[in-house]
Amino acid sequence: MFKPFKPFKSLFADDPVQKILEQHLLPNTQVTVASLITQTQRQNDTLTLTMKLPTGYQGDPQILHDQLADALELHGVRELNLHLVSQKANGQQQQQSSGVPMPPVVDAAALKSTIPDAPAQNSPAQIAQAQTAAPSRPAPPTQSQLQPHPRIRHVIVVASGKGGVGKSTTSVNLALALQKAGARVGVLDADIYGPSIPTMLGVAGRTPKIENEQFVPIEAHGLAVLSIGNLTGDDNTPVVWRGPKATGALMQLFNQTAWPDLDYLVIDLPPGTGDIQLTLAQRIPVTGAVIVTTPQHIALLDAQKGIELFNKVNIPILGVVENMALHVCSNCGQVDEIFGTGGGQKLGEQYQIPLLGKLPLDAKIRENADNGHPSVAMGDAAAPLYQQIALKVIERVSALPQRARDNNRIF
Repeated sequence: MFKPFKPFKSLFADDPVQKILEQHLLPNTQVTVASLITQTQRQNDTLTLTMKLPTGYQGDPQILHDQLADALELHGVRELNLHLVSQKANGQQQQQSSGVPMPPVVDAAALKSTIPDAPAQNSPAQIAQAQTAAPSRPAPPTQSQLQPHPRIRHVIVVASGKGGVGKSTTSVNLALALQKAGARVGVLDADIYGPSIPTMLGVAGRTPKIENEQFVPIEAHGLAVLSIGNLTGDDNTPVVWRGPKATGALMQLFNQTAWPDLDYLVIDLPPGTGDIQLTLAQRIPVTGAVIVTTPQHIALLDAQKGIELFNKVNIPILGVVENMALHVCSNCGQVDEIFGTGGGQKLGEQYQIPLLGKLPLDAKIRENADNGHPSVAMGDAAAPLYQQIALKVIERVSALPQRARDNNRIF
């Protein structure tokens, strides 16, 4: 057990920031963050902490930074800087700033023994021993190691390799269709840089309440909804954040929200395969992913990257939704396959995953979403197609192995 250092003298008086530092534990220990702090500096919304880590501690400092940033965000700390001083077994100190992975500690002899131009001086066994002597960073947790959310039974992510394929429209209509099937459903907008869910569900400009230091989801068409777009004040405010801050915002929206008991939480992911997707895979227990694409060759190439990412992190692919599959002329009734044909089917066959459904290029789908009343809520011509997709998603979830299907508790 690590022995905590003498607690630092509070600089925050009755500020709730102080309480968080006194209650937050260093990951994988019973040591409070406050007991490790040696220096503090707060200027406006920026907090800088210097911490002396226990001897031999090998935890990932990025996890500590992200957890603290999530907790402090609600109390006016918009930027957190950590300066960590680690204590090696030989009494030497090593400094590190938050957001930078901690390098392994290697003594001079071990380092010299691994230099390629001197292989004759060391046997393979000696080299292996020297390489394993340095402490290594723990591997990020896998999906099977993540703790389930106590109030969410299934997390369904809706993803695409590129933008502009109708992913967010699919997310809100899938959520509403799952609700029409009798499920309790929430929607989390994880598209930090381009949140569109508030507009599509008619809650743009509404700010969530905060109770017991947690966000209260906004109700929209019977769904529990939360988006970074509900926190930025207006539709014109850009979110200009680097990766760690954006991923920290995602984790705060997921963990620090008072979600009601849900059968499904539909997460609308940003396009691509970047920081947010990787953070989600390592820190949020996901039941399965729905891939949205158009039949266009370029879109299919990007969709493949999304599928490959989820395969690598062991998140099951529930199926593919082919958007804008065809267009029916409103005047003459002629059917045109503007973006190509059969792309979703080919993608499904390539990866042995089902085609959940094909949706038309229909102005009504766009108009209803823009007006905050998506197709399923309005009951337009596309609504039955989304409902069929939702039923197939439910069927696919039920067919998953028991561990994945019951990833979260059943109410």
